[in-house]
Amino acid sequence: MALIITLLVMVLLTALGLAVTLVSSTERQVAAAHRRAVETFYVADAMLARVVHELAGIADWSRALDGTASSALVDAAAASRRLPDGTPLDLPSMTGLVTCGKPACTPAEMDATTLERPWGADNPRWRPFAYGPAAALGPPGPLVPAAYVLAWIGDDPLETDGDPLRDGGAAGGPNPGSGRLLVLVHAIGHAGTRQVVTATVVRQATGVRVVAWRVPRDAG
Repeated sequence: MALIITLLVMVLLTALGLAVTLVSSTERQVAAAHRRAVETFYVADAMLARVVHELAGIADWSRALDGTASSALVDAAAASRRLPDGTPLDLPSMTGLVTCGKPACTPAEMDATTLERPWGADNPRWRPFAYGPAAALGPPGPLVPAAYVLAWIGDDPLETDGDPLRDGGAAGGPNPGSGRLLVLVHAIGHAGTRQVVTATVVRQATGVRVVAWRVPRDAG
């Protein structure tokens, strides 16, 4: 009888030990995932700040929209564009996905009126403006997270000129989207961690500033 009781106690203690180990492991994984999410978010926010600063130095934002002006942070070598896990990053495909939900978009698809893009010919045509590893955003250091960050810009859909590659074109009257751009930032970290930030920037007499900023609910 004593042997049976001893065995039962041993089984119970073993089960408790396994449960404690499992809970501890899960908590560590949750904490690590939260830390990666926070770090990746700060990378996205830093990229947005850099883009706003560089846009302030471009006198004609149509040059940014049509691709003749870009950020100084451009990872020009396609072979070096890799995510933290070593996966190659296909910039054209990512651009297509954020524009029309497909790796490649036709002009008709970019101008199509949809629930997500209801402005038709004034839909923003996202163009890569800045992209590279997070380490390129500032001075190197041990606290810089391993992440790859991309920023696209697009014409503000409030415009009425039907030309998403031109800022404030002729519209037969005042163009409400003139001097306004959209910025879309994706920061991708370890284990598929992704943070997305979108913002509207406006050129004013005192400089360029962010007037709208949000994190999509399904980001992260």
